[in-house]
Amino acid sequence: MTTPVGSTSEKDDREILSTNRKALKINLDPARYGTFAEIGAGQEVARWFFKVGGAAGTIAKSTSAYDMAISDAIYGPGKRYVSRERLQSMLNFEHAINLDKLGPTRGANTAFFAFADTVSARNFRGTNECHGWMGVKYQVNPREPDSQIIIHVRMLDIQNDLQQDALGIVGVNLLYAAFYFREQPHQMLKSLLDNLSTQRVEIDMVEFSGHEFKNVDNRAVSLKLVQLGLTGAAMFGPSGEVLQPSEVLRKKPVLVQRGSFRPVTKVNIDIIDCALKQFSADLAVAPDQVVDLMELNLRQLLAAGNLDLADFLARADLLGAAGKTVLVSDYFEYYRLASYLARYTSEPIAVTMGAKSLLDLFREEYYSGLEGGILEAFGKLFTKNMRIYVYPYLDPDTGVLQTASTMTIPHDQRNIFEHLVDRERIKEIEDFDPDLLHIFSRNVLHCIKEGDATWETMVPLEIAAMIKDHRLFGYR
Repeated sequence: MTTPVGSTSEKDDREILSTNRKALKINLDPARYGTFAEIGAGQEVARWFFKVGGAAGTIAKSTSAYDMAISDAIYGPGKRYVSRERLQSMLNFEHAINLDKLGPTRGANTAFFAFADTVSARNFRGTNECHGWMGVKYQVNPREPDSQIIIHVRMLDIQNDLQQDALGIVGVNLLYAAFYFREQPHQMLKSLLDNLSTQRVEIDMVEFSGHEFKNVDNRAVSLKLVQLGLTGAAMFGPSGEVLQPSEVLRKKPVLVQRGSFRPVTKVNIDIIDCALKQFSADLAVAPDQVVDLMELNLRQLLAAGNLDLADFLARADLLGAAGKTVLVSDYFEYYRLASYLARYTSEPIAVTMGAKSLLDLFREEYYSGLEGGILEAFGKLFTKNMRIYVYPYLDPDTGVLQTASTMTIPHDQRNIFEHLVDRERIKEIEDFDPDLLHIFSRNVLHCIKEGDATWETMVPLEIAAMIKDHRLFGYR
């Protein structure tokens, strides 16, 4: 893969082939030969290859291990059957058989692959989460080391047969992209929903690994998923590892701080640490039981007009150095962000923000797109035990300290505000460090660019070291 995933200069001017034509092209490609292993929604991907003809030249084996005991006997025991771990064991097992049994006789001219998926499609009662893991482990060219692509899919159709249909199309798209778009990453990602729509399928995680993708940064892939609209949000951990939101957030309280983090400052860390301490105490749980996220919002990343991938990765590097999990989202309105998080957990959700940002939350013009205006927005925001922790704001011009209890809320919203405070849905952060209130990211960034060394006192030591070592944000 020669073009960095996330490049904004790539154009998608390709012809979009039908699913039939994609499957047939793969079947007629003499270099491709492999295995299909599918659990949970039938042989929905393999079915396309059998239907279009020529499958004997592509499919060495097609299998479904529905029974859990049989699945364990083949792929090894697992705690969850619709999981990343199960998918990986399927890919490893099936690909290893291909290489071992077929490699000696036809390995010189054949690029082997193993396709697998493990899926929970809509059950009879319609009570389950409809999602699945899908992936391909393959050789790009004969005798080459392995490459791999894994995706997580949410199926949004309300009928089981429609979900099965969508799953089959995504699987064909994934194989076609892996075989023919590997040099065009923008098209590879976008093509995953060819002949589908985001009303039917959401892809909230893609991970590239192995020989062909050794230079791919999966954090940039996460950003591109959001930018292309394949998902509303994506997540990665401190080491840059791609995370699947439902696995991270499931049955966990969640705390989010939104910011530019350009760069991460001591006050950013104080905000999240203080809010985490207070939130966990309010819930009577240990802080490590709460998932704390640093959110980079797509609208802010595009504020300059174009997406600066290097700048995004610099921020991600610094958040990783601070040990933080990053959420990249296209949910600018907080009520949409809260709704997204509530999709994955029934536990309390909290947002922490500065007092100045809280004032913006009460501006009616932000809700002009809602028929019910601010009342509708707050009705959606403060559901499912949602709360806001407010960090004080020191006005640099007046020196006046603004807190949740002293700030001036517009008169029309004062009753709403007081009601939320009385219900403890809006709470002041109490145990903050007053010596940090003068720090603003924009001032730190200015000092870095101007060569003013005072910026080093405003960021954590590990952040300062990384900025200097990698010459980030114009440091010289």
